[in-house]
Amino acid sequence: MMGGAVILIGLPGAGKTTVGRQLARRLQLPFVDSDAVIEARLGCSIREFFEREGEQPFRDLEEAVLDELTQGEPCVLSTGGGAVLRPVNRQRLRARGRVFYLRFTAEELIRRLRHDRTRPLLQVADPLQRLRELYGLRDPLYLETAHHVIETSRPSVATLVNIILMQLERDLGALAAHGTTAG
Repeated sequence: MMGGAVILIGLPGAGKTTVGRQLARRLQLPFVDSDAVIEARLGCSIREFFEREGEQPFRDLEEAVLDELTQGEPCVLSTGGGAVLRPVNRQRLRARGRVFYLRFTAEELIRRLRHDRTRPLLQVADPLQRLRELYGLRDPLYLETAHHVIETSRPSVATLVNIILMQLERDLGALAAHGTTAG
């Protein structure tokens, strides 16, 4: 396995944590969810912190946590949906790991998330419209950050994990063919 992290990015509810856990098992690497690390440090949910402190203090903490996590031991890292909002995060993620964008449309996500009450950015009158706005804003940022885009509309979690593993093998093969070492 190449050095650095295998990093999963995408909108809230795209399956980053679920896919990440299985991928980490298959790669025999630790799984790290940046949102879980942030919540552990805060001592409360991200939603509570968001409501109390606002988005900027949250993004400051997120930036610091991502910086730390991407400099640590190799792992599978699941990021929060807004991790790509800051240019420094996009640059660090791309430079320090292999980034996979789990890409869903807003319409596909709303079917998955319609009963989810834990995501702060979706606690609005029209969650579908909110997801469309998030997609419009973030899709170009995810595309800029990612080494690989995984269209996730239909495949099972196991299929997504296999697609990512095959791409990682291809990446390693390409690096070896060019006499480059990873990490």
